[in-house]
Amino acid sequence: MNELRFDGRIAVVTGAGGNPGLGRSYALLLASRGAKVVVNDLGVGPDGRGALGSGPEQVVDEIRAAGGEAVVNTDSVADRDGAGRVVQCALDTWGSIDIVVNNAGIAPFALFDEISDSDIERVVGVHLLGHIWMCRAAWPHMKARGYGRLVNVSSSVAVKGMPYQSAYSAAKMGVVGLTRALAAEGSAHGIGVNAIMPNADTLAWQTMLSDDFSSRARRNGVVPEVVAPVAAWLAHEDCSFSGKILHTESGGVREVFFSTTAGTAPDPELDLERVARDIDSITDRTAAVAVPDPDRAAAEIFKPKPYINTRRH
Repeated sequence: MNELRFDGRIAVVTGAGGNPGLGRSYALLLASRGAKVVVNDLGVGPDGRGALGSGPEQVVDEIRAAGGEAVVNTDSVADRDGAGRVVQCALDTWGSIDIVVNNAGIAPFALFDEISDSDIERVVGVHLLGHIWMCRAAWPHMKARGYGRLVNVSSSVAVKGMPYQSAYSAAKMGVVGLTRALAAEGSAHGIGVNAIMPNADTLAWQTMLSDDFSSRARRNGVVPEVVAPVAAWLAHEDCSFSGKILHTESGGVREVFFSTTAGTAPDPELDLERVARDIDSITDRTAAVAVPDPDRAAAEIFKPKPYINTRRH
């Protein structure tokens, strides 16, 4: 198979300053295959506080030392204007934008009744709103050119459920919904939108989890370097599908998809007692079927009334 390259492509990777880190690995791989990369990172710790790690400057230095092209950006994706400046950085430097990898995130560990209101707002702000603002900032440029690749970063904890990560899980499931909706809208404009659910030993794991947990992960190959090829594939022009979710860990890759049970037949007489009576059939997974991938068919079904935009400027 011919080497897959990104020559001439302009990429933004958010949250790419951690070492070891997933964003760093994404940026390094894309650059090694010819992409010009905006390396975005605030340089804060995994819980969103303080300063930790080498920051985006070192990643840019690594890329340049290897003969690639990259620039630093330190704007916050959680802020609408900040996300706009991240995209504008690519436009000002190289004149276009082809790829966005939405990796930026924080993950303070806390029980649901103990996490502070401000930390909930920060987690949702950087993960869910950060994805929205970044996709929204890049969207019109990709739409105008008829090409784009958006790689969103969700997490398996969004579907498995995990203690200490309620706000994070909620935001990451929101990323899945955003991905599938944008996949349906983007297909008419050559914009592919997919999501990755990665597991890897990163600076966040090393800082916030036990040393034993981190070292065991490393021994088992749960490292960022073998996650990066999956994100890069989703960012490549040869990736023709959209609305998919890929989970990857230790070099293994699986698709995550939604399914529904066969359930019961429509019943205009449905009442509370019938739900109770049929609950075993409703939750029987033996004949479950996959929920279809997003497509443009919905545009022919729904005919919304004209949307009055009072906010755009």
